[in-house]
Amino acid sequence: MEPFRQITALACPLPLVNVDTDQIIPARFMKRPRSAGYGDVLLYDLRFDESGAPRPEMPLNRPERQGSQILVARRNFGSGSSREAAAYALVDHGIRCVIAPSFGDIYASNAVNNGLLSVVLPEDVVEALLGWLEAGGREISVDLEACRVAAPGIEAGFTIDPVWRTKLLNGWSDIDLTMSFQDQIAAFAAADASRRPWMPPAGA
Repeated sequence: MEPFRQITALACPLPLVNVDTDQIIPARFMKRPRSAGYGDVLLYDLRFDESGAPRPEMPLNRPERQGSQILVARRNFGSGSSREAAAYALVDHGIRCVIAPSFGDIYASNAVNNGLLSVVLPEDVVEALLGWLEAGGREISVDLEACRVAAPGIEAGFTIDPVWRTKLLNGWSDIDLTMSFQDQIAAFAAADASRRPWMPPAGA
């Protein structure tokens, strides 16, 4: 995964509450293989009507929001089912960070495992960012090293689980994180074998 340290990027408002994982990627699209990508079906039923035509009122469809890497939404983003494909769809669409007052727990964990940062900010700060974007604002800066978010006239800090932060800063999976402790693991195994020589299996 690509490490996440700091980005200043085009942002898109999504002024909706309770955007669940079935809205992020409808279940009917999960038949396709992961290798085919899910970016084109992100928020499909919100972005397109029954005939497949783009909904002009949907911010992600607006020409000035094409290429957005940051999404700003209202509370409880990613609630609902545990489908990891919701994170796939966002990442495949080019989204690197979602800012909201709260997230579904399983979604947030899946997001980290796919290199996607979920930033929790107070509701009033999120509303200020949404208002600024809807008034024509464009780029937001997100600094994971300093745990700060900034836009013109708006700045706020955020907290994040330290293990998640380490994984994102380094672009690590859970296996990569474990391997970062391989010297300590080897030292423990050697010391334990010395203390309890009868424990290692024959030939180990």
